[in-house]
Amino acid sequence: MKGLIVVDVKKCVGCRSCEIGCAVEHSKTKQLFSAISEKPLPQSRIIVESYDGRNLPLQCRHCQEPPCLNVCPTKAITKADADEAVLIDSELCIGCKSCILVCPFGAVTLSLDHKAILKCDLCMERTSKGQIPACVYSCPTFALQYTSVEQLTKEKRREFMVEFLKGS
Repeated sequence: MKGLIVVDVKKCVGCRSCEIGCAVEHSKTKQLFSAISEKPLPQSRIIVESYDGRNLPLQCRHCQEPPCLNVCPTKAITKADADEAVLIDSELCIGCKSCILVCPFGAVTLSLDHKAILKCDLCMERTSKGQIPACVYSCPTFALQYTSVEQLTKEKRREFMVEFLKGS
């Protein structure tokens, strides 16, 4: 995948700005004050869950071999190739909820009208223009980052090296 959304749970304060940014990005007007009056009301594709005083923004992980894609009876869920996002065609979706049942992350939700599912699309419209996803852009604490697998791996190695050397 060209990029993925990474969460630093230590920085997430549970403000839900990512949810608002996502809903606005997926609204008709793409403007906050107009979006809150739209029918149907725009929905977020990221959900902040809280447990034991900690917060975790959850969204589709765009699996290499997505179980949701494999169970979709109408082929509404697609993945162009291994490095692309898992996408949903709401026109083909019949709302059978099979994808909700098999998602190991609970990242697939039902639209308010219960006619189709919703899930993160990595803000393909934004990322195709070189912009970061709306949830990442909206996060005031920088708990969400949009990065490449290569960059993430490099940062993890550096973090490990620093911690390892501190212990020597």
